[in-house]
Amino acid sequence: MANGNSGAHRLLVVANRSPFTVIEEDGELQFKESSGGLVSGLSAYLDKLSAQTGKKADYLWVGWPGSKVSDKNIDRLKEVAASEFNSHPVFLSEEEMENFYHGFCNKTIWPLFHYFPAYTAYGNEYWEVYEKVNQVFCDAVMEVIRPGDVVWVHDYHLMLLPRMLRERLPDVKIGFFLHIPFPSFEIYRLLPKKWCTGILEGLLGADLVGFHTFDYTQYFLRSVGRVLGHEHNLGQIFVGDRIVKADTFPMGIDFDKFNNALTTPEVEAEREEIKMTLADEKVVLSIDRLDYSKGIPNRLEGFELFLERNPQWHKKVVLALVVIPSRIGVEHYQAFKDRIEKLVGSINGKFGTLDWTPIRYQYRSVPFPSLVALYSTSDVALVTPLRDGMNLIAKEYVASRVDNTGVLILSEMAGAAKELGEAVLINPNSREEIADAIEEALALPKVEQARRNFVMQKRLRRYNVVSWAEDFIRQLDATQETQARYKARLLSAAARDRLERQYREAERRLIFLDYDGTLMPFAKDPDTVIPTARVRDILGTLSEDPRNEVVLVSGRDKDTLQEWFGDLRMGLVAEHGVWLKPRYEDWRMIQPLTSDWKSSLRPVFEMYVDRLPGSFIEEKDFSLAWHYRAADPELGPVRAMELSHYLASITGSTDVQVLQGHKVIEVKNSGVNKGTAALHWMSHGDYSFILTIGDDWTDEHLFESLPATAYSIRVGMTQSAARFNLRDTTEVLHFLEQLACREESLVPQTA
Repeated sequence: MANGNSGAHRLLVVANRSPFTVIEEDGELQFKESSGGLVSGLSAYLDKLSAQTGKKADYLWVGWPGSKVSDKNIDRLKEVAASEFNSHPVFLSEEEMENFYHGFCNKTIWPLFHYFPAYTAYGNEYWEVYEKVNQVFCDAVMEVIRPGDVVWVHDYHLMLLPRMLRERLPDVKIGFFLHIPFPSFEIYRLLPKKWCTGILEGLLGADLVGFHTFDYTQYFLRSVGRVLGHEHNLGQIFVGDRIVKADTFPMGIDFDKFNNALTTPEVEAEREEIKMTLADEKVVLSIDRLDYSKGIPNRLEGFELFLERNPQWHKKVVLALVVIPSRIGVEHYQAFKDRIEKLVGSINGKFGTLDWTPIRYQYRSVPFPSLVALYSTSDVALVTPLRDGMNLIAKEYVASRVDNTGVLILSEMAGAAKELGEAVLINPNSREEIADAIEEALALPKVEQARRNFVMQKRLRRYNVVSWAEDFIRQLDATQETQARYKARLLSAAARDRLERQYREAERRLIFLDYDGTLMPFAKDPDTVIPTARVRDILGTLSEDPRNEVVLVSGRDKDTLQEWFGDLRMGLVAEHGVWLKPRYEDWRMIQPLTSDWKSSLRPVFEMYVDRLPGSFIEEKDFSLAWHYRAADPELGPVRAMELSHYLASITGSTDVQVLQGHKVIEVKNSGVNKGTAALHWMSHGDYSFILTIGDDWTDEHLFESLPATAYSIRVGMTQSAARFNLRDTTEVLHFLEQLACREESLVPQTA
């Protein structure tokens, strides 16, 4: 890690590309500023930070400079990158870039995440290089990061990077933003399992994972649940001892930059030239990168249908089609370009005359003044991607309409459609809808145009790109504050020392321990969760101490607990408090109970076993439990909620209660729980030290029944009545081993 002032909190922006492109010619380096949406957007944010503080914003951009340079120029490149662009270059070989950028990024992730599975390549060599390049970026970040820096990773090229950084810097603040769609689980699962898992685990290395739309956020959370088994609560995912937040942040634009540009001489000149060229014709603008996801052939076919249906518009309207070169070298793109040009030629040949060309086609890059001039002079903007993460072109067009005229036709498949509902929204797969939309847009009264654009402009001005960046960083800070609150509940070294000291000094100790999820991790089949030798050794050591009263408090049936632990000098509680077995005594019920109700409820449980494959019934002496751990992770909670509500409605006037545990719903007699069982032991002895550890909400009754001086510990990072938390069963066993070993070491050894 680089040395630096720990008080200087910089923003490290990590993206595939640097804010500049370098070209080496005749041994000399030429630098050119990048013009991408991310670079210009974050530049606006950083400029505002500088204006607010009165000094240059402290940030560093880590990225690939666009090409390979000779060894002799590497130091020169680093020097210029740092001094002029606040950037640190990442160096990649041509072979790495081929398999990384042109390979896994643009032949696997890009088509699949944009719902083009037929274009998706599944080469394992691509995945291996993707992992390698993400590691190269990780190493580059490690070269420059300082204590207190905030790392903001961007886009699909670097989805493994957050976890790599987390493994090397556990406490660093990391945000990740995906600028393309995150697909539905049915599409995402087409990736090989290893890649599915690796990408999700990589993203969960971040503290905050951001997406453009609510749908993408939900698709991500669903994939996390289906692939990794992590449930979420309002977008919060517990990963070990960390909380990861997934949230929605629709990226804005630099609204004022586009809205104020019309007064510049360069734009004025471009506007006059366009007006002279197109004279009295209405202009429908289509401007996009060369990409199959943009749906350019669809809009051409839609325009063709419009001309067929509306001969009155011939010689009065023109489609200005600008295609910007993109991803040269990907085989699908050349074929796609050929298809576009054939369509343009066919339509112009079919409808064109000597004095009218329906489609004005250009294949070129567009500088900013030309772009704003096109936006501001076009009567209609045709933005119809088949799938798009956001689509800033739609927003830029609206921002450039200073007089509030113009009509935006927008694909409902673009992320921007969620914000620009006043546009004419269409399904880009329907040439009929595109044709109808063009007809509607050309006929829309100027008053209605102004009303719609005013509403959209107000929204875009308020939530611009600076607001987007500020919102993300603010939520990143809030997520870390939430993490800090949960971590503060962890059993700290100081609290552990205090607990161990009081344990050693106590004459009589009472220890309550849950089993499933506390001493042993959960499994799909509860019958397979038999105690290990390690667990029995720990319980044996603790229970052999004459000062200890150890009680295992479980939801298991008494026969199972007797088989597993009946030979140990410890108390047992079965069925969440129904059955008690004090040390050296026989099993007895805590109070007279009846199980007559089971016959009427068993058919209900059986019905839900039929409705949810993978679920099953566990019948105990005085309870029925419906387990769904092995069932579909999405349908399971739905069926569980249905069953819980139904049981509550039919048992309201009976003496039974419905308990919802971890992937289980249990019905048992009312008034009996782990807390009432614990009171039995506490009322039969005077204990100077009490410790209880549990993982489920059923253990909350136990926590609540304890005196304030007792030590209560909840397993897992969640809210609880317990005083402290431990992360998982591994930490619980280590803690109990330490407790048992330290006490054992204090016992005098006899010869």
